[in-house]
Parts: sequence; C-alpha cells; structure tokens
Amino acid sequence: MSFRPVASATRRACLALAAACALGAPLAASAQALQEITYLLPSSATLPAFGPWVLAQAKGYYKAEGLDVKFVAGRGGVDVAKQVGAGNAVIGGAIGDTPIIARAQGIPVKAVAVLGAGSLMQLVSHEDERIESPRELRGKTVTTIAYTDTGYYALLGMLSKSGMTKNDLDIQAAGPAGVWQLFASRKAAAMAAVPDWTVSAMEAGAKVSIIPADVYFKSMAQAILVSDKTIAENPQLVQKLVRATLRGMKDIMANPKQAAVEYVAAMPQHKGKEATMQKTFEMYNKYVYANQKVPGTMDEARLGELQKFYVGNNIVQKEVPLKDLYTNQFVK
Repeated sequence: MSFRPVASATRRACLALAAACALGAPLAASAQALQEITYLLPSSATLPAFGPWVLAQAKGYYKAEGLDVKFVAGRGGVDVAKQVGAGNAVIGGAIGDTPIIARAQGIPVKAVAVLGAGSLMQLVSHEDERIESPRELRGKTVTTIAYTDTGYYALLGMLSKSGMTKNDLDIQAAGPAGVWQLFASRKAAAMAAVPDWTVSAMEAGAKVSIIPADVYFKSMAQAILVSDKTIAENPQLVQKLVRATLRGMKDIMANPKQAAVEYVAAMPQHKGKEATMQKTFEMYNKYVYANQKVPGTMDEARLGELQKFYVGNNIVQKEVPLKDLYTNQFVK
C-alpha cells in the first residue's frame, strides 16, 4: 500500500510529461519540416508586379504549407523557364505565353497557374495624343522593355490585328526604367507597359490613355512555371506553391489598400509609397486579375490562338500540343 502513492505520482508525472511532449511535438516538427524552395522570379521581387508572391511569403501562406521559400531574380521569363526546366529551381515565374517559347526550344516546362484573365501588357499613350487604336501609332515612337520580351510580342500582336507591322513605327527597347521614363519625358508617344510602369509615368506627371492588349491581342498574365519532372514526381509540392501564391493574389483583389500596406511592410524599399502601391494594385485588379472564373485557370483556346501567332510570326518554329504547355490540375 505504501508504494501506491509513489506509483500514482510517478504515473501522473509521466502522463503530464507525455502530454507536454505531445503538445510540443507538432511545433518542433513544424519548425523542422519546413522545406526550402528556391522560387525563381523573372526580375527583382521588389517590383509591385510580384505582390502576390511577396504577400504569400510575408503573411505566412508558404510557411503554412510547410515551405520556406527564397526568391531569386532571374533574367526574364525565358531564362526562368530554362532554369526550371534544367532543375536549377523547382518553380518559377513568367508569363502565360512563355511555355510556347520554352517548348519550342525543348524546355520541358508547363504553366500550372495564370494570375488573372487579362493581359499583363497595356498600350499606354499620352492623353493629348488621342491614340484610340494601334493604327494611330504609325510613324510614332513607342517604347518597350526589350525585343525578346513577351510585352514586345504583345505589341506586335496588337499591331498585326490592326494591319500594321513593326516597320510602321519606331519601337525602342529601353529597358525596365527607360520604357516609362522616355515616355514620361515625351520622347515617346506610347509605351508597351505593365501597370507598374504606367503608375510610375503617371506619378512623373504624365496624363495617360490606356488600351488593354486584350482588346486587340489576347496575350496573358503572369504564370507559375514548373517542370514536367516535378509535376510527375511531386505534385503535392506544386499544389502547395500554387495554393499559397493564389492566396496572395486574392488578398490584393479583396483589399488593395490593405495589401499595399502589408506589401510595403514586407518591402521596406517602398517605405512611404503605400498610396503608389495601392494605385498599382488597383490597376492590376482592373486590367490583369479580374474576370477569372476560377483563380489561376489557363484558358486553352486563348493559349491556342497565341501559339498560332507565335508560329505565324516566326517567333517559334512549330506548334506543340496545347496540353504540353499547361495544366489546370492544381487550380481546380
């Protein structure tokens, strides 16, 4: 009898210790289980264009999926596709058009989500130029980031739908800063721009008129690229990355003002520019993210038309099966 209290006390202590361990185990496991992922972006993560990714990281959406994501800047979407296809990064960012170019070069990547139903590119002109269609650009100067950029191809697409070619105007490849600075200083009548550059030009004093590329040529929004190998061998990882990133986009769509505050907190380089970021996010909502019935879904018919344009204009040499270019399995 004299041993029972001791046994009972020991048992209670063991149970308490076991309970404490059980409560602590998930936390320890969670901390240890975070999988490190290199996410290759086509440019610096400090650009507002990458707001969905930055918010997904800052608000813990990747971490909630068990991931420790590190962003690395690449040299454009095609370079990202090459690195992802070669296995140097598990996942990357580009444009929905990019797999068309990549597959033509034998790079085995697919778009696994497209962030919005609109085009990333808009034709932005000075309001007093009264440019209401690409036809009115004849003989004028238009800036673009580079001659190998999908924004440039979208401009060519808009021109082709208006019966024009690049030879009918002066298209200048001015780089990511020059594209809007030359425009804002009235050295160009228009620019092939993303919302980031449009807002920069507006804040530099430009009064602008915007024609969404979609009106003439349905190029695409930003996309998430993954290799065929990763899709086949680790679909759960792809699902986690897609789900977390789309949560970031949905936050911008739901409340661009709050998203701008959170974005600046995560990117102190933009300190004091909350109003600018809000304006930029509102432009993404209007021209890029909107009208996608299921967030992230690739429009196959639109992709098919784009591929025909790329082949017809000798940007790529041949068409490939559309199912080789994308999958919607991670967004449905």
